[in-house]
Amino acid sequence: MDLNEAIEARREDLIALTQDLIRMPTLNPPGRGYREICEYLRDRLAGSGFDVTLVRAEGALGDSDRYPRWNVIARREGARAGECVHFNSHTDVVEVGHGWTVDPFGGELRDGRIYGRGACDMKGGLATSIIAAEAFIATYPDFAGAIEISGTADEESGGFGGVAYLAERGWFDPARVQHVIIPEPLHKDRVCLGHRGVWWAEVETWGRIAHGSMPFLGDCAIRHMGAVVAEMEASLFPALALKRTAMPVIPEGAKQSTLNINSIHGGAPVPEEGYTGLPAPCVADRASMIIDRRFLMEEDIAQVKAEMRDVLDRVAARRDGFDYTLSDMFEVQPSMTDRAAPVVTAVSDAIRKVLGNEPDYVVSPGTYDQKHIDRIGRLKNCIAYGPGVLDLAHQPDEWIGVQDMLDSAKVMGQALKTLLGCADAK
Repeated sequence: MDLNEAIEARREDLIALTQDLIRMPTLNPPGRGYREICEYLRDRLAGSGFDVTLVRAEGALGDSDRYPRWNVIARREGARAGECVHFNSHTDVVEVGHGWTVDPFGGELRDGRIYGRGACDMKGGLATSIIAAEAFIATYPDFAGAIEISGTADEESGGFGGVAYLAERGWFDPARVQHVIIPEPLHKDRVCLGHRGVWWAEVETWGRIAHGSMPFLGDCAIRHMGAVVAEMEASLFPALALKRTAMPVIPEGAKQSTLNINSIHGGAPVPEEGYTGLPAPCVADRASMIIDRRFLMEEDIAQVKAEMRDVLDRVAARRDGFDYTLSDMFEVQPSMTDRAAPVVTAVSDAIRKVLGNEPDYVVSPGTYDQKHIDRIGRLKNCIAYGPGVLDLAHQPDEWIGVQDMLDSAKVMGQALKTLLGCADAK
């Protein structure tokens, strides 16, 4: 039985594995079920001959005794020395949201699709990498080098309790890992070279509290924030729309710089559940806004920040009593792997062989854990490649196609043959 046949023979196992993973509601925030899914993966991979380690990201952002950040790393050594290929998948999923017509944690199989939160992003990719690795090991038991598979926490909220924590502790040191494939849902014929940069910040405007019947005695921070948003609409958003990148970012709209207003809060807090009275009549003395700025390889992070401060200073110059603070939350530089890198060429050749068409080289509009492997681990030979349609991520009725997973598993298997010295074998 050749490698592709070994993968096809695992079709039902692939379906069941994906369904099992979906049925674990690893919601982030707050970070539920991480230990459960790591133990499941530990048992599965130990049964396939992997040495498995569970690592809690103690002290990392988000880690707590109530919601500990658990990660699993499994390694299978080959018959002789060689390089290591690491498949990294995050185990967390975002909130369910509204509009579902199926059970979001049911893992329903219908018409060749498996439905559920995380099916596409990215439990289907995790299952695919496991099947690819197990089929490869069974077909080429004398392979050189090593294969690693990890399931990591918190990618959806920055990855600081997952890949960042592991990278800081040497798990992605180029001396022990040489190639990384992250099975994010970029489609089976695409090689994702990297991602845009991101800067999150909080803008706060300040006022003075007063009785709501006499607002002239106070100073409304919400009105000040409204002036900030108006200035962003008038000057910043049009300027960002003119910035374009040579990076092959998808979809087309993400080839420009973008900014999302993530949230705005101001005034009286939301009443506790069960409270049925009216709010107190007060002028808001504080308002806050979280901004999510995505920037391009051609932009400098200092200039990105200066553009927002310029907006605030323009408002201040014409608005009496305007006072603000601008605070960094986190930032990530853009990342893009060279198309000549070994993992890129191996996966590209595998796409040609398995699918019969030229790969498409893309860059993700949003960041993923490549940022930590690149910037903290100093490992440049990293890409995202996996099954699934990116537009389905975080949507209701999220799904992954079974045939797409099988095809991607074959691509991963062929890439393993090249990277671990089995390219000329059967």
